[in-house]
Amino acid sequence: MCWLYVDLNCPHNCNAHNTHYFGTDKQIVRRGQAFNFYVNFQNREWDDSRDSISFSVETGNHLQATQRCVWSSPSPYRCMNITVFPPTNACIGRHILNMHVTSCDHTYDRCLGDFYILFNPWCADDPVYMYNQAYRKEYVLNEQGILYEGAHKHITSRPWHFGQFEDSILDICLKVLDMGANYHLGSDPDSSWRSDPVQVSMVVNHMVSECIMKLPQNNDYLRGTKPLSWNGSVPILQQWYKSRCWPVRYGDCASLASVMCTVMRCLGIPSRVVTNFCSPHRAENPLAINELFDSTGKTLRGKDSLWSYHCWNESWMARRDLNQCCGDWQCLDPTPLDTGRGSICCGPTWVRSIKDGELDMDYDGHHMFARLNAVCVGWLSQGSGTKTKLYSDTWPCGQSVSTKSVGSDLREDITRDYKYELGSLKDKEAFYKAYRRIHSGYCNAPNSDIDRELASLHSPYLSDAGIAMRFKMVNCPVYGQDICLQWVLENLRKEPKNMNFNLCAQVMTYNGCPLDQFWKDNMNVILGPREGKKHWQCLIHSSWSKSSCVFHQLLGQPRLHVPCTAEISFCNPLQEDLRSCVLNLEGCGLFKETKTIE
Repeated sequence: MCWLYVDLNCPHNCNAHNTHYFGTDKQIVRRGQAFNFYVNFQNREWDDSRDSISFSVETGNHLQATQRCVWSSPSPYRCMNITVFPPTNACIGRHILNMHVTSCDHTYDRCLGDFYILFNPWCADDPVYMYNQAYRKEYVLNEQGILYEGAHKHITSRPWHFGQFEDSILDICLKVLDMGANYHLGSDPDSSWRSDPVQVSMVVNHMVSECIMKLPQNNDYLRGTKPLSWNGSVPILQQWYKSRCWPVRYGDCASLASVMCTVMRCLGIPSRVVTNFCSPHRAENPLAINELFDSTGKTLRGKDSLWSYHCWNESWMARRDLNQCCGDWQCLDPTPLDTGRGSICCGPTWVRSIKDGELDMDYDGHHMFARLNAVCVGWLSQGSGTKTKLYSDTWPCGQSVSTKSVGSDLREDITRDYKYELGSLKDKEAFYKAYRRIHSGYCNAPNSDIDRELASLHSPYLSDAGIAMRFKMVNCPVYGQDICLQWVLENLRKEPKNMNFNLCAQVMTYNGCPLDQFWKDNMNVILGPREGKKHWQCLIHSSWSKSSCVFHQLLGQPRLHVPCTAEISFCNPLQEDLRSCVLNLEGCGLFKETKTIE
């Protein structure tokens, strides 16, 4: 008995398993779901009384038997329809299928080829199961996304190409797992961790954070690519792979989270990128972020920083390690955090545990909680290491947590997934729980003791001195235009006030790094009893911004395998020339690599 050829039936299987987006030339299947292929024999028909057949699967250097394998065909027959069922706890990765036929006391072995097994969000028994088809389409199959940036009152967006189905990306993502096992988990002979989405997500998180992409030091991009030049994950992953897995320079929190989202979606774990506005990063007290100023109002570099926005990844899975029976969103933050005891990346942390302050349940949950609930304390530097407290504010951190909506390009606000309403009873209860877990000295302390500790952070506000002050944006900031501010002062007392103010404007990067101070002023203001005054300040665009606008459109109707022409127009909104401009072009299925035009 011997066989003539094997038909792996790849196109049918890939369509049935929602993997045809990778192409149909490879056998890519999802666990917990059967696939079939055909074995055609020659010489004679199959004889059940004399012939037997078995299969084995190899993963790397390891051999394991398939858990279910059936075949059916009319008798007598020379063609077998073989059905293989990868179990729901199968390891993710590349496998080799071997066939063993015993006939007349002789055994014939043949390798039928390799196939890939991925997580299965369509299977109710898989921990990554997602019940909603629209959600699966968005968080597993969609290659296009939107990243949110800016400030919580002026949120901007830009497109991002995840490209999880692009050529070579699956093999690159499996290389991430291969290397991550060595870096993160050490020696694991049976690779059983690849069956657990929690362990897989930890490995991917670690690899993106430590090995795939680096953050620039002190905003120095000279030896690499500026983070905002990236438009998608594919060139980043390809560059990492082609450079023998040297870290790509450089990325920011948005590109790191997006690359992780690409890897997770490619492996079959539903994922999305979220943005938190006003996000603290600190090395000292996790629940207090300290900002330092000089006498002119200039921000000084300290150990802590308040980022205008911060991006991380959310992935959907049931946490069997937390006895969860159903899937939910888990936070994974690949941006390295310096804790003073080394650099870490956070997660997976159950989003609900962050909301409820249950920080003993997850990996590094206290860091995630602090990024949404820390108290901001301002200090005035008086030289020689001394400083005076200026203010304490619980409001700013964790604003407008945003992600792309399902099935549309609209922004979805998911702040209430992470936080109860500020000042509500549940909000306070969650904070008390978190405070006790973060500060061990308050483990058994009553709420009143924690309230007194928090009260010690506070200092008199201007309102306590009888002054109300606020800044208002007269117009929404637009590239190429001046920024106009309205400064409103009000005397709340019956006696007059004579005050001196130092004002300044300073360039700040999104991650809280202070740069140049480009404007400052000193102003004396006299307010009569109960008097209010308004002052207008205008910041000239040439001192803070340089930009151009780009418009593009297709000329004609694009068709498959037919050349298409696009027209790209530039508009300079400034009253000065722009030189050394660079245009980066990417297109799914259009360019093998990013095109750069100077």
